[in-house]
Amino acid sequence: MNLILFLATVFLATFLIGRLLEKIRIPWIFSALLIGLVLAAYNPFKEITTSPEFVFLAHLGMYFLLFIIGFELDIKEILSSSKFIIKTTFIIIFAEAIIGSILVHYIFGLSWLIAGLLSLSFATVGEAVLLPILDEFNLVKTKLGQTILGIGVLDDVIEVLTIIIIVVILGRSTGYTHLSIWINLLILFSLFVLVFILTKLKKYFSSFKYKDIPSFFLLVIFFIFLFIGLGKYVESAALGALLAGIALKNIIPRKILKFIDSEIRTLAYGFLAPIFFLWVGLDVNMPYLLKYPLLVLLFIVVIKAIKVSSSYIMGRKVLGPKKSILLGISLSVKFSTSVVIIKLLFENNLISSGVYSVFIGTKVLFKFIVPFLLSYLITKWKIGFSKIRSIS
Repeated sequence: MNLILFLATVFLATFLIGRLLEKIRIPWIFSALLIGLVLAAYNPFKEITTSPEFVFLAHLGMYFLLFIIGFELDIKEILSSSKFIIKTTFIIIFAEAIIGSILVHYIFGLSWLIAGLLSLSFATVGEAVLLPILDEFNLVKTKLGQTILGIGVLDDVIEVLTIIIIVVILGRSTGYTHLSIWINLLILFSLFVLVFILTKLKKYFSSFKYKDIPSFFLLVIFFIFLFIGLGKYVESAALGALLAGIALKNIIPRKILKFIDSEIRTLAYGFLAPIFFLWVGLDVNMPYLLKYPLLVLLFIVVIKAIKVSSSYIMGRKVLGPKKSILLGISLSVKFSTSVVIIKLLFENNLISSGVYSVFIGTKVLFKFIVPFLLSYLITKWKIGFSKIRSIS
């Protein structure tokens, strides 16, 4: 089988399995990761999945996911968050970073810095996973729903900062000479300058005469590849993808913003992201997971306990005991960003195959546990249909 036929089979399997997953309120894109986990146990297509062409497409998938993160980052919305949401976000992330770092440091023997970055990957919230569940129970516009989504927006900042820190670590770990360090710093600085310049040219882009959406899309792709290409020179392609999203969000004319957003998401989620998630699953060390299943269980219990207890302490007076517990359970679900963070650390040999497998395995189980548990408790406690009130 060649690469094209292999991808055709993967896309069909992703579609079919994804339809089944959606019925149990799990995003269809997650099916690609499950396929990767199956192939990690037995892979008759190893020659294809290790080929430069496949790895290149997988990297593009990662970059486009990072671009979407930057593209979705809404600084105004983050700054306008209520005091309750800001305090709750800070306490939950702080608790996870501290306790998670201690756990990872002493169990796996990693440095405090890497342990902290791994812990922060669990602080990210997959609001894209939560939205359909909240919408189904009419909770999106309630105090609980707005708190969950508000924390999901605020944690985007933590995601971006975590990825930037990883990029800096990667730059230091490559052993550049004194001269090349200054050249690399100059290239890195040029990425931020390019963001500034593009933002200042917003009026020009607003008046830009474009023939149609596809032709303007070519210009968008040019800038995405420009940022990623410049970043790649200094081991910062991930940061370049993030900055491209931030820059283009601020320069694309409003009248075509939603169309470009739709085009990018179609390309990312419809083509590249499934390949990336398949690649993530392929690298899981299944024998290690089968040998140490209690490690995954330990991380699930600890992370869940931190989320629920922190949410309960912060929200019991504002939301009530039951809704505070639901808040903690909701914030346990993870999505693409946390996977990208772990993949970056693994690909650059900052964590071992065993550590990578435990963290990916934990996230896989969270994907199944949280939607079921959340739906069950919302139904049992008859929560929903309440009007939104101030949460300042």
